[in-house]
Amino acid sequence: MKYFDVIVIGTGLAGLTAALELVENGKSVIIFEKEKVIGGRTSSWDEDGMIVESGFHRHIGYYKELPRVLRKVGVDPDKIVQWEENVDVRIKGKKDTATFGMSPIFGPIDMLKGVLGNNDILSWKDKLSLARFFVNGFIEYLKNPDSLDRASVRDYAKKHHVSEHALHYAVIPLSAGIFFLPPERYSCKVFFGLFLPAIQRFYRMRIGGYLGGMTELFAEPIANYIKKLGGEIRTESPVKRLLVEDRKVKGVILEDGSTVNANYIVLAADIGSAKTILKEPFLHDAAFHRLFQLKTMPAVTVQMEFTKPVLPYDRTTFGPLTSLASFAEQSRSTFTHVPGRLSIILTPPEKYLTMDHEEIVRQVQKEGKELGLDLESSLTNYRVVSRPEDFYSLEPNNDRYRPEQKTAIEGLVLAGDYTRQPYFATMEGAVVSGIKAAKIILQS
Repeated sequence: MKYFDVIVIGTGLAGLTAALELVENGKSVIIFEKEKVIGGRTSSWDEDGMIVESGFHRHIGYYKELPRVLRKVGVDPDKIVQWEENVDVRIKGKKDTATFGMSPIFGPIDMLKGVLGNNDILSWKDKLSLARFFVNGFIEYLKNPDSLDRASVRDYAKKHHVSEHALHYAVIPLSAGIFFLPPERYSCKVFFGLFLPAIQRFYRMRIGGYLGGMTELFAEPIANYIKKLGGEIRTESPVKRLLVEDRKVKGVILEDGSTVNANYIVLAADIGSAKTILKEPFLHDAAFHRLFQLKTMPAVTVQMEFTKPVLPYDRTTFGPLTSLASFAEQSRSTFTHVPGRLSIILTPPEKYLTMDHEEIVRQVQKEGKELGLDLESSLTNYRVVSRPEDFYSLEPNNDRYRPEQKTAIEGLVLAGDYTRQPYFATMEGAVVSGIKAAKIILQS
């Protein structure tokens, strides 16, 4: 029986990062992935002739650890990203678009235009109410972030007298548009915590779309580097349960019944799968009580192909007051092999989990029309990607249940953006969690 220093469960960014750090330090590592493709929540694949991805992803300029990992495996982040200095907010019913600059250093003029302009959509009174909202939120986050987790974004906006226009066309795009939760269900702690790094590293702030599929750009280069250093990766190998004796891990049992032994296990599956794997030995274990209380939330995207581009440029766009939380034309960036391509995050996702896919598309087309988008006449193909427990819930009073990477079980370490680290449910958070998990093993 082959024996490893470390078993890593899951090939998302958390698992791959942990494995990379471990093999670099001489550990023998094997990674198990239940799917056919690697990448987890940052994966892409061919689904019956159409290239799809696990979600609608954007690269944030203030990320530090993700670019460091990519450079380590020979990938230049600037060469796989198409930077966008602006974002658009389309106005329901009016077919107008407000454009806001997002890069104070790389696009200062566009940023000034966004702040000083768009007065037909956001008056100066609206903008001042937003300024009060954000200033007070960031100050309170720095003083007592946990107090913010008890309030929703809508409650906090009401407390600071944010106008309805400002709520609809600024706050909702930044809540439902990013994490598909309406402001009444979005924790203030998460909301302000996501944007605080942008202030701390404002000189790096910008948004970018990827120039290819996530598995191709991210996962495969990291995986190849791991294998080059002696690590092993097995796809289509779901882990059934952990082997634990006297509160110490011994290995795993796979779905096919085979056993693999190791000194350490990094559980880097998504939160839903992690709970399933931990359920049999630890459901009633007090050490895992908080983890099992951590709520999850789904994610649903619809990905559509057309005979021509839907929008004149590839740019992150928000559709407040509709189900089209955020979307982008990607035919000039991520999916250059098709004439037109739209990836859309739907809100609220629960509504679409059990809905027939044809009905979802009809709903998207109807609401797209209200935003001035023709999503019918040139549509050639589509896919709906639904993940019932893709994220830990960002609703109020849930953040306190996020676990640390180190567990009470000897040799068992957690990794994933749901674990406690400062970047919440982001790719950067996943990478940071993987680094922290590997460090726990190396220091022990």
